[in-house]
Amino acid sequence: MQQGYKIKDIWKIALPIMIGGIAQNLVTVTDTAFLGQIGQVELGAAGNSGILYFLFVITGMGFSSGAQIIIGRRNGEKKYREIGGIVDQSFYFILPLGILLTAILFFVMPHVLEYIIHSPQIYSASADYIKVRSFGIIFAFITFALNAFYIGTTKTNVLIVSTFIMAMVNVTLDYGLIFGNLGLPKMGIEGAALASVIAEITACLFLFTFTFYKVDLEQYQLFKFLKPNKEKLVRILKVSSPIMLQSFITLGSWYIFFSLIESMGEDDLAVSHIIRSIYMVMMIPMFGLSTAANTITSNLIGENKSNLVLPTTWKIVGISVVCSLPFVLLNLLVPDEIIGFYTNSPDIIESCKETLYVISGSMFFFCLAFILFNSVTGTGNTKTSLLIEFINIVIYLTSAIFIIKYFNPRIAYVWCAEFIYFGLLALMSWYYLKYGNWRDKQI
Repeated sequence: MQQGYKIKDIWKIALPIMIGGIAQNLVTVTDTAFLGQIGQVELGAAGNSGILYFLFVITGMGFSSGAQIIIGRRNGEKKYREIGGIVDQSFYFILPLGILLTAILFFVMPHVLEYIIHSPQIYSASADYIKVRSFGIIFAFITFALNAFYIGTTKTNVLIVSTFIMAMVNVTLDYGLIFGNLGLPKMGIEGAALASVIAEITACLFLFTFTFYKVDLEQYQLFKFLKPNKEKLVRILKVSSPIMLQSFITLGSWYIFFSLIESMGEDDLAVSHIIRSIYMVMMIPMFGLSTAANTITSNLIGENKSNLVLPTTWKIVGISVVCSLPFVLLNLLVPDEIIGFYTNSPDIIESCKETLYVISGSMFFFCLAFILFNSVTGTGNTKTSLLIEFINIVIYLTSAIFIIKYFNPRIAYVWCAEFIYFGLLALMSWYYLKYGNWRDKQI
C-alpha cells in the first residue's frame, strides 16, 4: 500500500511558510496602521500602489513558481543534481526582467496613473510611492528564485528566518522613516516605500548568503552558473508562463477592483484597504498550506503516487478550515478592537464592521478554493489552471462592476463578489482534479 503525506508531513512543509507569512503580514499591518495615522489619502494611495507594485512583481513570482514545480518533480524523482541547474537558469531570466520592470515602474507608471486615479491627492501620493518602491523588484525576484529551491525540496525552515528579518527591518524603518523617529528623516508615504525596499534587500542578501554557505551546493549542482541553456529555459517557461499570466490576471483584477472602489470615494477606499490588511492576516494559514499543496502534489507525481493527490488535498483543506476558525471567531467577537488598531473614525469603523463580517463568511470558501486550485497548479498542467483562473476573474469583476453600477451599494455589498469567485474556483478545481487528464503530465 502506497504511503502518502501524513498531517505531520504537511505541517513540516507548511508551518515555516505560515510563520514566514506572519512576519510578511506584519509588514502589511504596520504599513496600513502607520499610514492610517497620517491620513486616508496616504492609506489609500499606498494600498493601491502596493497592489500595482505586486502586479509587476507577481510575474517573477509566477516564473519562480513554475521552477518550483519542476524542482518538486525532480526532488520526488530523486534527480537532485538537476535541481541546481533549474535555479541557475531562472536567474538568467528573472534578472533582466527585473531591470526592465523597474524601469517601467519608475519612468512610465507615474504617467499612466494620471489616467487611472480620480483623486488628485491620491494620484500625487501614489506616484511618489511607486517611484521609490520600484527599486525593490530585482531583490524580490532573487528571493523568489531561492524560495523556489527551498519549497521545491521541502526544506522550508530557513524561510522563517529570512521573512522574519525582512519584517523586523521593515517595521523598524517604517516607524523611523514615516514619522521621523530614530533620528531618521520624516518622509511619510515615501518612507514606507523606502523601508520596504531596504527590507527586501536585507532578506535577499541573507537568503543568498545562507544558501551559499549552508546548502550542499555539490549535491544539487547549485550556483555553477553555466551558460544559458535554451532547452532548460524553455522547459521552465512552458510551465511558468501560464502561472505568470495567471498571477498577473489575478492581482490585476484586485487592482481593478480597488480602482472601482476608489471611484466610490476616499472613505470606501480606506475601508477596503483596512479590510485587505485584515484579510491578508486571515490568509496566512492558506498561503502556507496552499504552497504545501502545490509542492506535495508535484512531489507525489514525481514519486508515481498520483492516486494520493486528491486525498492529500482534502486533508490539507481540512487543516486550513480548522486554522481559519480562530480568525473568524475573533472577527465576530471583537470587531471594534481589531478595526480600532487601524483607525479611530466611528464612520470608518462601522463600515469596516459590515465588510469584516462578509470576508469572515467568505473564508470557508477561500479555504476550499485556494487549496484545490494550488493542487491543480502543482500537477504541472498550468495552462488549465490559467483557464480556470481567467474564467473566474471575468465573472468576479463583472459581478463587482454590476453591483457598483446598478445598486449604488454600501461597500460591504461590493465585497460579496468574493463568494462568487471562490465558490466557482473551488468547483472547477475539484472537477479537474477528479476527472481531468493530469496524471501522466511530463515536465
